[in-house]
Formats: sequence, C-alpha cells, structure tokens
Amino acid sequence: MPYGMMRKVTRRLMLLDTASLYFRAYFGVPDSVKAPDGTPVNAVRGLLDFIDRLVKDHHPDDLVACMDADWRPQWRVDLIPSYKAHRVAEEHEVGPDEEEVPDTLSPQVPVIEDVLDTLGIARVGVEGYEADDVIGTFTARAKGPVDIVTGDRDLYQLVDDARGVRVLYPLKGVGTLQLTDEAVLREKYGVDGGGYADLALLRGDPSDGLPGVPGIGEKTAAKLLAEFGDLAGIMTAIDDPSAKLTPSQRKRLDEARPYLAVAPRVVRVAGDVPLPDVDTALPREPRDPARLDALAARWGLGGSLQRLLTTLRT
Repeated sequence: MPYGMMRKVTRRLMLLDTASLYFRAYFGVPDSVKAPDGTPVNAVRGLLDFIDRLVKDHHPDDLVACMDADWRPQWRVDLIPSYKAHRVAEEHEVGPDEEEVPDTLSPQVPVIEDVLDTLGIARVGVEGYEADDVIGTFTARAKGPVDIVTGDRDLYQLVDDARGVRVLYPLKGVGTLQLTDEAVLREKYGVDGGGYADLALLRGDPSDGLPGVPGIGEKTAAKLLAEFGDLAGIMTAIDDPSAKLTPSQRKRLDEARPYLAVAPRVVRVAGDVPLPDVDTALPREPRDPARLDALAARWGLGGSLQRLLTTLRT
C-alpha cells in the first residue's frame, strides 16, 4: 500500500540513498575492519554506524533503504548516451551494465542487503530505476515530513519547505550533516528545490556524464534562472530579441536545443515508480533474530550492530 495511506500525517519518513552512504562508509572506515575470515566489512559496519547515528539524531518513524536496481537505466542512456558512461566496468546485452566498483566493496553489498532484510529495515529497489527515482516516488507520496539522506546533490531538487522535505547531506561521516532546506539552496545556488534540476542540467555534471550547455557554468545558470524563471522561460527567451541574453549566451543555448529537449527527463527524478507494498515502519526488534546472530558472527559485525539494535529498541 502506498506510503501515507495508513500512516498518521505526523510521522517522519527517512529515505536513505543507500549506495551513496555505503560508498562513503567504504572510503571513510579503514579496510582493516574485517570479518573473522579476513574479508573486509568496513562498508557494512560503517553503514550500520551511519544508520545508528541517523536514527539517534533525527528520530524517524519510518525508514527505507532505497537501492539502485538499475544504476544506469537504459531509458536515460537512450536520451543522453554519455549518461554515466565513464563508470561502466562491463556492458551487458541483457540487464543493467556493471558499474565500476572497488574490488573489496562489491562483495560487501550482498551482506549489507542481507543484514538490512534480517533487521527488518525496509529495502526497496525497482527494476529499471535508480535509487533517486525510488526516493522521488516515496517523497511524492509522503503525507508527512521527509528526510532524504544522500551524498548526491541531484536530490536537492526534491527540497520543499512547504511539504517538510529536506536533504541531509553528509559533510563528514553522518555526524556532520548539512540540513538542506530552501534557504540553504538559495544561499548556495540562487535557486529553490524546484529550480535545482534546471540549474544542474544547464551547468552539466561530469560525474554523471551530463555535458550541460558549453560556456554556461553554475553562476550563469543561476542568473538565467533568476531572470527567466525556469528552463521553459529561458528557451522562450532565446527567440525573443528583447530578452536580456548576451549574443554568446543566445548562441550557446540555441545550439544546445537538442540536449535541452531531453535533459530534463534524464536529470529530474521520477515520481511515479511502481513501488512494491512494503512496511516502512522502523523496526524495534529484528525480523529474524537467529539469522541476525548468525550474520553477526559470520561477518564480525560486533559493536556496530549492537549499537544499532540498542537504538532501535529505545
């Protein structure tokens, strides 16, 4: 059943951009943190520590670990072929391409998934969509406040003060978070949440393989959006001789029309992903205690898991 239909409006939903967080855990926790058999578990334990801190500090009623069932959806690649192309480790004719991931991180991902499932923390990925799209859809359906935890600025586009939607952006671990609301976005980028996607597609993003409009950087993009309101207003201005565009801006934007026609669908997160029925309530007790004990022993999860269990019970 869609989130919110059976929940009180006062409930706070926390959405984790899980891959973003376990990547940060992997690089932030020494790889000397290992299971009894010597397998690195720094990403596993680091993520458990992250979740523990987030629950302690922000007290969500509901929590979903959102996953990349497809980190590079074909429908986005069809629109912009360079989309995340530099991150492809191996192409597959059927199914998602394989993403370039550090050798000692890949084996930890199934362990993370197993531990989350055994704890009873909702974990949602949907075929053909990225975690961002799952987050966008949960956010669109939410009736109460939403905290999105991500190290990916793309999700700033969902910030909405009126609906209580903010992004918790880790600056250092998750102990130091930038609580990103519309005031922060206006101060840093000159736009609100709704304008961030337009800003991002105009300036481009090398980390995602988005070319942007040549010669239009972040400051120029923000000025154009302040002047013309949104991308549609900018496109109208190109054909208006009286519009306040420099000759070079007009030329560059005009030449970028093919890109600007498709970029919004690529950059904007989906809000209509077919989500599965899932219980998003934060668990107080693990779903399968015996299985969790076995996983804790097998992978040496120690204090990280125990701290989280204690936090969930309080």
